[in-house]
Amino acid sequence: MARRGPRPYAGRMSDAPRHHKPVKFSPEQFEAHEGGPDPARVSEAAHLAAHALVSRGRASDDPEISRRLIELTDEQGLEGIAEMWAEAPAVSLPGALWRLYALRAGVRKDPVRMGRYFTAGRGTAQVSHVVAGVAEPPGADEITSMADAILSGAFNGEFDVALDRFAAFCRVIALGRIRLADTGQMPVVDPDAARAPSTVALTQRLERTAEELEAAAHQWRRGHLD
Repeated sequence: MARRGPRPYAGRMSDAPRHHKPVKFSPEQFEAHEGGPDPARVSEAAHLAAHALVSRGRASDDPEISRRLIELTDEQGLEGIAEMWAEAPAVSLPGALWRLYALRAGVRKDPVRMGRYFTAGRGTAQVSHVVAGVAEPPGADEITSMADAILSGAFNGEFDVALDRFAAFCRVIALGRIRLADTGQMPVVDPDAARAPSTVALTQRLERTAEELEAAAHQWRRGHLD
């Protein structure tokens, strides 16, 4: 079946960015963040905004537009899109975009730590390692470049491939966390780590995110991701 892109959007997106203080999220934190207090009220706006964003990126060959879409949360902060998209169904266009942007933000927050997790997990998850597409050796720069490339591909390439790549990344990171924890090499994340969820809980969350991204990719290929 031919791939169907997002519905065209007749609205106009403003070229003038609104500046907000960026809010940093880790990959573990983004799913626990609460979106709007009434998901039903923002559902239509969330879907319209998601379709508009993807349509704009896929319709343009301008590298400046692509850059601005990739760096959207760098200027506006992840909090802005969280208010619209964090409560959207996981297997939906806004839900998928939320996960892509949140995972990129988590990588950029601490690429060194993400690189350690990825290095530790790649030997066990060899297929996912290849699908994620991180350059060798997977250091901080390589991990950051991968995150940008995946998000860029969502607008300039195949949206389902971008979802599958970040899903694979989540699987490798999850296995890396387990391996480092089992060998007593888990890095200290912050002074409040004692209150953080357990390694098992975080691993399960990452694996669930991977499954959701893969399901969204499948729906996109069927032309049913809305």
